[in-house]
Amino acid sequence: MSMHMQLTVKVNPYYEKSLEGTYSKLGRCLRHIDEDLASRNPSLYELAGQVDLLLYRFDGTQLRDVLLPYKDKLRDIHNAIQENIAVWNLAQADKLLYSLEDIFDAIESNLA
Repeated sequence: MSMHMQLTVKVNPYYEKSLEGTYSKLGRCLRHIDEDLASRNPSLYELAGQVDLLLYRFDGTQLRDVLLPYKDKLRDIHNAIQENIAVWNLAQADKLLYSLEDIFDAIESNLA
């Protein structure tokens, strides 16, 4: 690594409209409890990295009930993505992002 520079990889959200436009039920639940989080338009990767905090903050809500069964998988995939980014295995990190999307698709379909 250079003394004065470093390379970084960042996961940015890419939604046609926004998180709420793509995952309307999830976005609505987030907005109901945490307007600031919803308005930041977080990536699914960011949400997966905050799953424990989300479960705590959304205690007593339907979102918590729907997220809970996916908690370990979300955390595991998030950590695996981080590890793959750290060793510049970006193709594998990208595959794992697709897996993360699949989980959020299931979460969206389970929300009322």
